[in-house]
Amino acid sequence: MVSSWAVSITALLAFAVWRVTRRRVLSDIRGPAVPSRLLGHEKVVRGMEQVGDLEFKWVREFGPTWLTKNCYGEDNLWTADPKALQYVFHTSGYRFSKRLVAVEVTKLFTGQGILSASADDHQRHRKIMNPAFGAAQLRTFLPIFRRSAARLGQKWKDQLQANSTAEGGVLNISRLLARMTLDVIGEVAFDDRLGALDDKENELAKSFDGLFLDTLLYPPSWDLLFKASWRFLPTPVMNLIKYLPTKEYKRFREYLQTAFRTGKNLIEEKASATEKGNKDIMSILVQSNLSEDARFRLNENEILSQIATLLVAGHDTTANSLTWLLYELSKHPEDQRRIRDEIAATRERMEARNDEDFSPADLDSMTFMNAAIKEVLRLHPIVPTLVREADQDDVIPLAIPIETKSGKVISEIPIVKGTPITASICTYNRLESVWGEDAAEWNPNRFVESRERTTVGIFANLMTFSAGIRGCIGWRFAVLEMQAVLAELIETFDFRFPDDVEIIRLNAGLMVPMVRGKMQEGIQIPLHVSVLR
Repeated sequence: MVSSWAVSITALLAFAVWRVTRRRVLSDIRGPAVPSRLLGHEKVVRGMEQVGDLEFKWVREFGPTWLTKNCYGEDNLWTADPKALQYVFHTSGYRFSKRLVAVEVTKLFTGQGILSASADDHQRHRKIMNPAFGAAQLRTFLPIFRRSAARLGQKWKDQLQANSTAEGGVLNISRLLARMTLDVIGEVAFDDRLGALDDKENELAKSFDGLFLDTLLYPPSWDLLFKASWRFLPTPVMNLIKYLPTKEYKRFREYLQTAFRTGKNLIEEKASATEKGNKDIMSILVQSNLSEDARFRLNENEILSQIATLLVAGHDTTANSLTWLLYELSKHPEDQRRIRDEIAATRERMEARNDEDFSPADLDSMTFMNAAIKEVLRLHPIVPTLVREADQDDVIPLAIPIETKSGKVISEIPIVKGTPITASICTYNRLESVWGEDAAEWNPNRFVESRERTTVGIFANLMTFSAGIRGCIGWRFAVLEMQAVLAELIETFDFRFPDDVEIIRLNAGLMVPMVRGKMQEGIQIPLHVSVLR
């Protein structure tokens, strides 16, 4: 009779062989040559001149799944494969956690908010916040979106009248778009008119200005190596990182302190104002929290963290997406005219029923305008990559088989617990197998024409709002705001791209536009703007 010891030893040996085999499979994945033993590919990836330059090259060479090295020689599995993304973000739930560095950096500027919450805490945060982002609640925000867009339009008219001829002039559209979306988030989230469009002095707005350019654009080698060592540091040491005196950590600390200071005043107001029926996001969040079982409520620190989170997720992302959208429409005047005609036809129907302004249904009915919104989210995703880590041994399925170094063609990749995975959103959004041969080009018609596609992401088969249980809670908010603002601006102005200007896409945590040769001037897209009405 075989002893239990022999069975146990055999099982352990089999398990060890199985894990070694899995590691060998990963090492057999093809990828680019390693430029640095110490930095791996981290420095070249973070130092790309434009977002996607390396990924677009690597996907052509290795297919939509490849291997790179992180700092200190750590393997990193990259993928833009739709089936792999579906598995990691949808099918497997919380089995693929956000990587520690991503979580800790996020905590530096959002605190203990929903973006940095772990699995159980994330469910708790999301349950409390969901009522503020329901369809009925979003409808109440539409007048604010429309009113803010009209105020932006008047600001642009004033600038053109003061500085330009009757034919219009060149404006940096990104500057006031960012201020408008900041005013929007102040009003809908906190019922607080920040006055950013009016250049009103505001401590919170000032602390946020240029935050990501000052902290995440082109990180130095020492910082990449330092962050890569965080996984070896004990929690008490990690809690001290936010106090480091260097520029990145100081800027994040100042912003978070300002957000918390502002938030404490807001919470005191909302705790009493909720009884009066206030409908801003913070009032609903506070009321939802009070209604929850005491065991699952958000604590004060978590509530305050949502303020910092809402400013980041609800302001800068939408402003950048609208900036990229007007950029593309300025280069494609025929699409701009088509949207304008669609708006005019919808306005006729609206006025025929004696309504004063567009409803959410009106905005949804503008087929080509919505196709253009989807196309800009596809072509210019604001967050170009997402990082995850396997919480257990697993097998990643592939829709598109890849050839390994040894010449095998594989359609799944065994991985071990702790394997880092980088989802290349910008690459997936341009995969020809998903989007067609013109995947790298602007073509809103792809969303008008019926075409079979895989189902990835939470909106329009895109990964731009992430996917699955960690998908962006405010994606409907962002889409409605883009619809409302775009309808106002295209109806009021004509946009043209000026000669001798080249826009580049840089990764400063978010994908931001700059003018080549004028990076010292910061985020900008100059467009020729003329008034139509």
